[in-house]
Amino acid sequence: MKKISSIKIGIVILSSVTIASCGNADKSAQQQGPPPAIPVTTYAVADQLVTTVDTYPGIVVALNEVELRAQVGGYITAIYVKDGQKVTKGQKLYEIDRTKYLAAYNSAKANAAVAKANRDKAKKDADRYTRLAEQDAVAKQRVDYALTDLANAASQVAAAEASVSSAAADLQRSIIVSPLTGTIGISQVKLGALASPGTTLLNTVSTNSPIAVDVAVNQSKIPHFAELQRMSLAVKDSIFSIQLQDGTLYKRNGKVVAIDRAVDPATGTIKVRISFPNAEGTLVAGMNVNLKVLNKAKTQQLVIPYKAVVEQLGAYNVFVVGDSSKVEQRIVKLGTQFGQDVVVSEGLKQAEVIVVDGVQNVRTGSVITTAPAAEANAQPAHPAAKK
Repeated sequence: MKKISSIKIGIVILSSVTIASCGNADKSAQQQGPPPAIPVTTYAVADQLVTTVDTYPGIVVALNEVELRAQVGGYITAIYVKDGQKVTKGQKLYEIDRTKYLAAYNSAKANAAVAKANRDKAKKDADRYTRLAEQDAVAKQRVDYALTDLANAASQVAAAEASVSSAAADLQRSIIVSPLTGTIGISQVKLGALASPGTTLLNTVSTNSPIAVDVAVNQSKIPHFAELQRMSLAVKDSIFSIQLQDGTLYKRNGKVVAIDRAVDPATGTIKVRISFPNAEGTLVAGMNVNLKVLNKAKTQQLVIPYKAVVEQLGAYNVFVVGDSSKVEQRIVKLGTQFGQDVVVSEGLKQAEVIVVDGVQNVRTGSVITTAPAAEANAQPAHPAAKK
C-alpha cells in the first residue's frame, strides 16, 4: 500500500511540474508578441512615356552593285585601275584585244560606203528613166526595173549601216568602263587572260554612299517598320543607329528604303533595308553590325523597377503593400524591359505601392517598414542561427 501511495504522489508532483512549465511557455510567447516589421524600400507605381531600343543583327550591303563581265571575247590587253580603287562613272577599267573588232568595224564602214554608192547610182538611173518615160522615150517596164533596183540598193544600205552599228558596238564593248561611281574590287583576271563573252567575271563595282544595312525582322513588326518608312522625321529623330563590332556607334542616322516583298516561311521573318550616309567610308559591304531601333510609345505605360519582380514557376510576381503595411503577392504581366525598368501591362494600377529592395525577405502577410536600400537588402538573421 505504501508503494502505491508513493506512485500516486509522484504522479501528482510530475503533473504539477508539467502544468507549471506550460504556463511559463505561454507567458513567454505572450511576452514576445508579433514578429517585427521587415525593413524594405518601396516604389509608387507611375506611368510614363517609354522609349525602348530593339537590336537586330544586320549585314552592310551596297545599294548599287554591278558585276563586270566581258561582252565580247578576247585577251585582256590592258587594266587601267588598281584593286580597291575609287572609280567614277564612265572611267576606263579594262581593255580586250581590239584588233579584230577594229578590223570588223572598218570593213563594215567600207561595205556601207559601197552600198550607198550603189544606191546613189540606182537613184540616178531611176530618175533618168522616169523622165524619159514621161516623154514616152522608154517603155514603162524599164522604169519599173529601175525603181526596183533603187529599192534593193536602199535595203542594202540599211543592212550595211546595221553592220556598222554592230561592229561599232563590239569595238566599244572591248573597252570596259565603270557603270557607276564607287569602289572597284579585286580584279578576277590578269593581263593576257582570255575573257569569254557573258561568262568571265572581271571585277565588281559598288557604290559607297549611301550604303545600307539589311536586317531580318519578325513578321509581327511589319506594320511598325512600314510606318517608320512613311515617317519623314524618322531620320531627324535618330530612330535608326548602328553599333559596330568594336562597340562604337556609327554617328549617322538612317531611314527605311525597302521592305521585302514576302515573308520567309521557314523563319517567319522579312528583310528590311535601312540606308545610311557613308561619305567617310566607315561602313564596308559585308560587315556584320547591330542595328538599333528606337521604339517611342505613343501612350504612357506603367513602369516599375525590374528588381521588384520575382519569378516563380514561370509566373512574374510583385509584393504590393496594402492596409496596415501588410504585403500581398500578386501576379503581373510584363511588357518590354528597358534599362533597369520594365513595363507592366497587367496586374498593377497607378499609385499602388510595391516592394523594391528586400523582396527576398517578405512573404504574403508580412508587415513591412521603409528603410534605406542597404538595410532592406540585408538578409535577416534566422532565429536558429542565434543558438
